[in-house]
Amino acid sequence: MLLVRSTKRGRLLPILSAVLCAFVVAGCSRPDSADQYTTWMNYGGGADQSKYSKLDRIDKSNVSQLSVAWSYATGDNTSYQFNPIIVDTVMYVLAKNSSLVALHAVTGEELWIHANLNGIARRGINYWESKDRSDRRLIFQINDYLQEIDAHTGQSIRTFGKDGLVDLREGLGRDPGTIARAQSGTPGAIFENLIILGASTGEGFLSTPGFLRAYDILTGDLAWTFHTIPQPGEFGYDTWPKDAYKYIGGVNTWGEISLDAERGIAYFPVGSPTYDYYGADRIGANLFGNCLLALDARTGERLWHYQLVHHDLWDYDPSAAPQLVTVNHGGKAIDAVAIATKHGFLFAFDRVTGEPLWPIEERAVPASDLPGEEAWPTQPFPTILPPFARQQMTSADLTPFFLNPDEREEWTRKIDSMQTGLFTPLSHLKATVTQPGAVGGANWGSTAANPATGMVYVRSIDWPSFYGKMIRQEAPDEQAEAAGPGELSGDALYVQYCQACHANDRSGGVGPSLVGLSARMQFNEFHQLVSGGRGEMPALHHLDEEAVQRLYRYLARLDRMSPQRTNDTVEGPVVASGGIPGGLELRKAPNLGSYGGNDFGPPYPAGVEAPSLRYFVPPGWGLEHPYLISPPWSTITAYDLNEGTIKWTRAIGEDKMAAAEGGKNTGVPRAQRNGMIVTATGLLFSTSKDGKIYAFDAETGEQLWAGDLPMGTEGLPSLYRVGGRDYLVVCASTPIRWSIDKGEGDEQEQAGQQGQYVVFSLPENVGQ
Repeated sequence: MLLVRSTKRGRLLPILSAVLCAFVVAGCSRPDSADQYTTWMNYGGGADQSKYSKLDRIDKSNVSQLSVAWSYATGDNTSYQFNPIIVDTVMYVLAKNSSLVALHAVTGEELWIHANLNGIARRGINYWESKDRSDRRLIFQINDYLQEIDAHTGQSIRTFGKDGLVDLREGLGRDPGTIARAQSGTPGAIFENLIILGASTGEGFLSTPGFLRAYDILTGDLAWTFHTIPQPGEFGYDTWPKDAYKYIGGVNTWGEISLDAERGIAYFPVGSPTYDYYGADRIGANLFGNCLLALDARTGERLWHYQLVHHDLWDYDPSAAPQLVTVNHGGKAIDAVAIATKHGFLFAFDRVTGEPLWPIEERAVPASDLPGEEAWPTQPFPTILPPFARQQMTSADLTPFFLNPDEREEWTRKIDSMQTGLFTPLSHLKATVTQPGAVGGANWGSTAANPATGMVYVRSIDWPSFYGKMIRQEAPDEQAEAAGPGELSGDALYVQYCQACHANDRSGGVGPSLVGLSARMQFNEFHQLVSGGRGEMPALHHLDEEAVQRLYRYLARLDRMSPQRTNDTVEGPVVASGGIPGGLELRKAPNLGSYGGNDFGPPYPAGVEAPSLRYFVPPGWGLEHPYLISPPWSTITAYDLNEGTIKWTRAIGEDKMAAAEGGKNTGVPRAQRNGMIVTATGLLFSTSKDGKIYAFDAETGEQLWAGDLPMGTEGLPSLYRVGGRDYLVVCASTPIRWSIDKGEGDEQEQAGQQGQYVVFSLPENVGQ
């Protein structure tokens, strides 16, 4: 018998295991594992991250008949980015205070709940099974650990790692006690008996190095490590200063890893070195920063690489999944890999050799005027494949909407005074505007493909970044007492550290909405989040506990003034809570030494030759004005890689406030964190930030259907089949924010709502 705890009744209830097993395995037989693209058992649908499905019940002739089959309320006010995975008749989702929930994939009935997994990687989990299917595991990152849960029972697996834990802060060449964050928000990739991981390291000076690693799924043993910041004697070491590996951070894969499972090759979009915008302490090309990197998935051996940006000074880190397609190139069938970037380019290579399919030119770019900085003199430009995003902004590109004459005059003056250009380094003499910007272009989840036809689809956003003049900071005297955040009030801390990403009204922008945060997150979890960071959020490890308490009390006070509904108790068939004992304990913030907390930041290690000054992006206009550029703000671009051409481009989504002023085909600002599915029947499904999921003709871009969602959506949808019927599932749990919305109206109304996993299907007997 299986024991299931009901927190509502507070006692153990016996449930016949046969009943649960009927839900778990009945209703369909799983296809042979060699038959790709018919299941959605891992993040992105499969190893190659194509988001492609062979399921054929839904096609162009009947997609307009899709309707809601069932939905499942998340039971809280959290904005989830989770991509549901489905194994046989079981769907696994994240809901109810970051609990893993197993649902029946046809009815939505709860089978089991592993509650309160606070700090779990937000975008998804991994599934692995033995050849005889007797051993099935859910593998996930949480609180900088790797843990596993039995997919049958929901119980933690204690034989994995050390008493059930693998500490991801170990093995990075630094004292684990100085590492603030070592996990990624993206779940990694499964290959044979290995889980391959990247990391989200933070973006400040002396951040964690972003080594790529693989672990044995059964034992938790480290199988291999690839040093993305080369160490002495390793390839690429000479592209850095001699001691850089001791202090440089980043150079990490925080996005999606793609696998050619047949060849055993893993493809990594490797991100930027830190600090992102000033590189005087990392003079050189900086391999393997900003690379498409191909490794042997079994050994971690480098097979080939291509650097997409040399010595990155713009935060142009790639994160979207490299797409694996077969193309007709020069009369030959070529297995290719294509990668879309933040700065609006699509690069395509021979998947095995790394040779570009079309010439890529190194072109001269502007030099830097920052003291100590040496911008790389050239950058790579594709010569055949057109860019999918605008790559600069001038005052002529200002939006026709929203601005009154005085505001238009002011922004025209500001932008005319700024420098611009795709590879123009930031300056201490002039302000700078970059486009697509640090969060624009292609981001995680924003690529998909039809692997057999050579069609690649890219979701893109035009979101300019506005930077003030760079600020110079000198290294303080080693005996000086750390300035720290002092006695800044909670509201002052919010303005200094949070407002740029979460907006002055907490409604969100680059980061999620913080409205109602205290109702869904206790202080310990908040402290852990602030100290260690998460996803794109940097670690604010120099804030001591008292400062974090002041910030939390400030947010809680605002929440009390505008209370949000929440459900603190996880009710239902709870089988366990909190994962492995000890795995959720608050990690102490790293000790950064005598400089910790001052404007200069943490010191370099003793004996390292490094600059005594640093430049920083100042607070200012930042990323708060994505609507200032004229629409379309978000688009889908379809590339035919057989010809090297764009087949079609269209706006995705409709901004309500722009539409009220007569705008059409505008797309939606802030359209990060959305995903697509391509089908063998010629459909392209895409979520959008306007509270809808769309279906387009994959050949032409024509809209065929739109499904309404109860809230906005982030993350990837999933497509699966049970009992001969196909289902499309979307996580809708994010308040919608329109172009110039200040948290009033729709968003405030939605803030008290609970999200839902919404499942669409055709009427019975349609498409059967």
